[in-house]
Amino acid sequence: MIDAHQHFWQLSQPFNYAWLDNPRLKRIRQNYLPADLKPHLDAIGIRQSIFVQTQHNVAENRWVLEMAEQHEFIAGVVGWVDLASPACEAQLLEFKDHPKFVGIRHITHDEPDDNFIVRPDIVRGLMVLEKHRVPFDLLFYVKHLKHAATLGRLLPELPMVIDHLAKPLIKDRAIDDWLPHLREAAKFPNIYCKLSGLITEADWSHWKAPDLQPYIHAALELFGPRRCMFGSDWPVCELAGSYEQVFTATNEALGFLTTEDREQIFSGTARRFYRLKS
Repeated sequence: MIDAHQHFWQLSQPFNYAWLDNPRLKRIRQNYLPADLKPHLDAIGIRQSIFVQTQHNVAENRWVLEMAEQHEFIAGVVGWVDLASPACEAQLLEFKDHPKFVGIRHITHDEPDDNFIVRPDIVRGLMVLEKHRVPFDLLFYVKHLKHAATLGRLLPELPMVIDHLAKPLIKDRAIDDWLPHLREAAKFPNIYCKLSGLITEADWSHWKAPDLQPYIHAALELFGPRRCMFGSDWPVCELAGSYEQVFTATNEALGFLTTEDREQIFSGTARRFYRLKS
């Protein structure tokens, strides 16, 4: 099995961890490194994981790739390049041929401009990724999800994955503002989605596994198991529950699937999407 979405951070690194100063995030304002994740993977039987960026800084790419060389279970690193910069391609080429460099993400949902991801300069950067067939993670809130279909039309050869199902408002049991845009995104075969980050969109203190199921089932109906992948979103998930609780809740929601379909979600899809080499 593969965990297609996890993070590391170390507060002593020269990166911008100001977002962790939010009092609501006090619980996870500490170091999270490979030695902290490995026991969770072993407890469940997950063999590999994909690190996903937390910084708009290419130095984080180097830091995590160095750790990935030391820890076999880190199968891939989704890093960052400056999509708006003329140096975008040069930055990408520094990392592209590393066997564990598998994709790019930008923290789109924190940009002040809700239309950031479809700005002409950003689309030019995404075209660089498309040219080199480097996958891109779409980090959206529901209000940004309408852009997924636009990107699907503009960049038909760029593999893209919607992180955390675009963070539907599970706590409010809202689905009507989210589902039509997810349906439009699913029409484009190069767009995938991650069954990840859902417990932190539910009520942190009182969520139950059935709260997640309408969203997981909708994604499965629209994208199918071959375009859905499991991710823990550890350690962010610890705001609302343990790694093991995330896995158990997702597993429960997928209980009706065949063994083959479950294998796709827990391994095959991530392996194909990120072109994992081991």
